[in-house]
Parts: sequence; structure tokens; C-alpha cells
Amino acid sequence: MFRFAPEGYPPIFVFLFITIVVAFFAEPWVAMVLLGVTFFILFFFRDPERSIPQGDNIFVSPADGKVILIQNVHEERYLKNDATQVSIFMSPFNVHVNRSPCDAIVKLVVYTPGRFLSAFKPEASRENENITMLLETENAKVLVRQVAGFIARRAVCRVKPGDTLKRGERYGIIKFGSRLDVYLPLYTEIKVKLGDKVKGGESILGVRI
Repeated sequence: MFRFAPEGYPPIFVFLFITIVVAFFAEPWVAMVLLGVTFFILFFFRDPERSIPQGDNIFVSPADGKVILIQNVHEERYLKNDATQVSIFMSPFNVHVNRSPCDAIVKLVVYTPGRFLSAFKPEASRENENITMLLETENAKVLVRQVAGFIARRAVCRVKPGDTLKRGERYGIIKFGSRLDVYLPLYTEIKVKLGDKVKGGESILGVRI
């Protein structure tokens, strides 16, 4: 069964209704344009099923997109530790549903207002509006940050502190192109490289050593 993210239903129904009304009272080409917009919204909010990798100590990609950054950093605000940051850029044509990289308990969810720089820019992680989620596994803590972009100005996190997530489980969405940063334990063997295309919940980002 074809599935859509629940956040997509309001705009889908609104544009479908407007398209039907316009088809009766306006020029046909106007209705065709609106129908094209409606199909794009359907395409954007698609939420396909994924084959979640099985095995111990695996971290999967929390988003579809292109790997634009891999670096070791000291994350001092939440992890208070060294970590490996992997950043994924989502174009408007990617699936935008976000998934948990691992089995974990949600310890913290923090919304931070900010700017709307292009998600490609390194400073976007620090300066753009974002939602940060701190996860605790059996052996480590993992940080996942939904970062708004120049076009994407709305991130949705569906979970709250105390919730439990399974590897690959859906937990949120970012609308219309953006970026997602994940901070993995420093002792993780990274399985992707810059420029790789990844799928949320399916592509393996790294394996804990």
C-alpha cells in the first residue's frame, strides 16, 4: 500500500480541493497547473517502506539524501564528548521522512530558532533553525539534528523525551529540502563517504567497533 507522511494530508487535500473548484470555474490550463502542484505534493510527502538492516552495533541513515560532510568534532552542548558528524543534504526530490539511526530511548528534544541559510553551508548546522534529538543506546549517546534550509522552514519531530525508538523507525519529517546532522560515537567505523547517496532507515552509516 502506498503511504504518505501524515503531515502531507492537509496540503494534499487543500490543493486537490482547489484544483477541482478551479477546473469548474477557470481556464483548463490553470487547473492543469494546480494539478501538477498537487502531484508534486503527493510525491514530496511519499513515505515508502524500507528494509531495515539487521545486526548488532549498526547505525542507519536517518534521512534520504547526499552525504555532504564527515568530520570528527567535539559536541559540547549535548554529548559533551568527541563524536563523528555525518551530514546529509535532502533535495526537494528526496523522501523527507526521518528515521531513527538505532535502537534508543529519547532523552531530549530541543527546538532552537535561527536563520534559514542554504543547508549546504557548514554554518547552517550552528545558525539555522533546528530540532535536536538526543538518543541514548545501551552503550553510547547519539545526537540527531533536523536542520531547516533556505526553502525548508518547518521540521517536525513526533517524539518526546522518554519515548523508545527502534532502528529505522519513523520519528519526524522536514518539509521541502533541508539537512540532517547525526553525531555518532567516535569509535564508529564509518561506512559512507562524501558524495554517497543514502536512504533513510536502509543505508548503513557506520558500525560501532
